[in-house]
Amino acid sequence: MLLERTEDGGRKILVSGGGRCNVLPAAAAPERFVTDSSPNTLRKILFSWPLAEQRRFFEEEVGVPLALEAESGKLFPVSNRSRDVRDKLLALATRHGVERRFGALVAGLEPDGDGQGGWTVHLEDGPAIAARAVVVATGGLSLPKTGSDGLGLDLMRQLGHTVHDTYPALTPLTAEPARHAPLAGISLNVTIRAPGSGKGFTASGGFLFTHHGYSGPAVLDISHLAVRFRQPLLVQWTDLDAAAWDEKLRTGSGVIVTPLRRLLPDRLAEALLNEAVIHPGRPHHQLRREERLRLIELLTRYPLPWTGDEGYAKAEVTGGGVALSEIDPRTLESRRHRGLFLCGEILDAFGPIGGHNFSWAWATGRAAGLGASQGPKR
Repeated sequence: MLLERTEDGGRKILVSGGGRCNVLPAAAAPERFVTDSSPNTLRKILFSWPLAEQRRFFEEEVGVPLALEAESGKLFPVSNRSRDVRDKLLALATRHGVERRFGALVAGLEPDGDGQGGWTVHLEDGPAIAARAVVVATGGLSLPKTGSDGLGLDLMRQLGHTVHDTYPALTPLTAEPARHAPLAGISLNVTIRAPGSGKGFTASGGFLFTHHGYSGPAVLDISHLAVRFRQPLLVQWTDLDAAAWDEKLRTGSGVIVTPLRRLLPDRLAEALLNEAVIHPGRPHHQLRREERLRLIELLTRYPLPWTGDEGYAKAEVTGGGVALSEIDPRTLESRRHRGLFLCGEILDAFGPIGGHNFSWAWATGRAAGLGASQGPKR
């Protein structure tokens, strides 16, 4: 039996990938996942259902052919319709005898107290349901309009589980004042570094100037460090490092804006020169050493002036969650309560954008489903 609080289910599937649904990544990246729990436990869970098997499941059992978008390393449905993914997953569940109850609001979970793993599921409107096993797949706090309101996290706290502090992750950053609002709409590939994050976390990919701040894959992938630790972020706007820019700016001819425009959008090139207090029409040979070094610093280590974030309303996932040490990594059964299985975003783990969080959802959902079908193990 599926208890779903919305009227149709799968709304995060529907909104993902701009309505296309990035079902899977082309390659696994466990090293890019973030958790306050054991990375080894995370890895075991993630690899319990390899990507090749996940793809085969979607194409052969669900009936959704997937195609690789080579430039991004993402797998999308050939139809480019996220609705196909949601609808065919629900259809598969129906074929296997799943009873679906939409608009069902869970009010509480109560263990039977006999130590055998039985549960009573209390509903806000309707009689309680007796269950041999319960799988909690309620998501976190991100994108609350899709139905993720933190209910599952609250229930797990009530049942004595350790819930690591939650926070918005994969979320756009904001700036007040919005110094770069005139650059809104400009996008390019960049590298962003968080030098204060111990090992020096780095994210590369698309960057988008918005009217209120910054977005794009690179920003989203590093945003958790800003949200949690208020980390300063440094942007390298092109593939060229400081030495390469130094060579280019010392040996070039003509006006100084020309080499910047070859590698950067015009408005961004002019904005960087303006911050360096260098006129775009300044001849190369007139550039003084201190001016050149100031410009190189802005090109390769630009301090992004973010001041906040878009929060859970725009966050693609929730950081934190139930400690992985409190679940069996093979079955995802709770170590605190027999017959209780947890999966997906409620657990303390999230990955980068690009289908990795769906891969986590599919892998943990499968493990929890198999565990629940086989019954309590202790």
